[in-house]
Amino acid sequence: MNGMPDGARQGSREPSSTRVDSRFQTLIVQPATLCNLDCTYCYLPSRGRQTLMTVKVAQQLALSIEEQASVARVDVVWHGGEPLTTPVDHMRRLLLPFEPLRAAGRVRHFVQTNATLISPAWIEVFAEYSFAVGVSIDGPEAQNAGRVNRSGRPAFAQTMAGIDKLREAGIEFSAICVVTAETIAHADDLLAFFASLGCVTVGFNIEEREGPNTHREQVTPEQAETFWGRLWQLRPRYPGLHIRDLERFGEWLRRARSGISRVASLYDPIPTVSAAGHVVVLSPELLGTVAPAHRNFIVGNVLTESLLSIMNRLPTVGYVAEFERGLQACARTCEFWDFCRGGQASNRFFEHGRFDTTETNYCRTTYQAVVRSALQQIKGGIL
Repeated sequence: MNGMPDGARQGSREPSSTRVDSRFQTLIVQPATLCNLDCTYCYLPSRGRQTLMTVKVAQQLALSIEEQASVARVDVVWHGGEPLTTPVDHMRRLLLPFEPLRAAGRVRHFVQTNATLISPAWIEVFAEYSFAVGVSIDGPEAQNAGRVNRSGRPAFAQTMAGIDKLREAGIEFSAICVVTAETIAHADDLLAFFASLGCVTVGFNIEEREGPNTHREQVTPEQAETFWGRLWQLRPRYPGLHIRDLERFGEWLRRARSGISRVASLYDPIPTVSAAGHVVVLSPELLGTVAPAHRNFIVGNVLTESLLSIMNRLPTVGYVAEFERGLQACARTCEFWDFCRGGQASNRFFEHGRFDTTETNYCRTTYQAVVRSALQQIKGGIL
């Protein structure tokens, strides 16, 4: 790997500082397993069945956050399935245990939704509980073709109707766009669409090989580099739109240029809690994955053990230790380490079948390609 700018290797020989934390700053919560859509690239194996989280699970999670006094605030991300398949009244019951923590500034609620089920009642919930709303939409209708309902019909109009409700209510939202091999050449159309959509931020997720999604054509690093390069060129046209992936690199570059060494940080275990209370760590994509050698990645259940107790046992969990070895290897060998910090655990597993490997296609298309494209823009005087 060649061509990193000056300062890029800061921290690339710091394996002893890299380890998985026992504290969590992000908690991903599955209020419902059902998704009303059937996207062509979805990685969720059980999205056709509905199981609702019990209030007892929510109570246990709130208690664990309260007991984790050393973390000032936890981002509680309501994910799915599609979280809005949860009946609104039931969602309110799930939120209630977190209210004292939210009032004290120790919890911030997020929801990631396909927006098709947004209603006036959900708008009230978002406003009352100060939700940060993220909408999953893959661009204009032609590029959104992979998002279909259970009948195989396009979901674009329903998603846009939900977005209209957010805009009418004055609720800010971000967007996540999955970029596939079919849409990677449409950077101009995608960015123009998101600039007109009214979202504050857009993040572009290059399609990944995860869970059941193993059969589709993958984006190549060369395609990704061209895509990111075009986004760098287009960015000045849309100064009001924050592009998550470019801003992440821009912040790192400013630090590198100023000679500020990035402070080595512990890897957030990102506990993900299923509707039934089962806990997986490192990546929400591991939830529901069948892997007998790793007990399906379940490290405990909050109905029988506190989440903090489960987190304290992470050094004894086989796949966590294996992932930590992978992080150590990345820190020793990869010149992109200071920017990437090890990527995502799930990609290692789904691409290689284990966690102690290093480079993945996700690394190449989502981190390395951003860096390489930025280098070309620096040489061209754009950055």
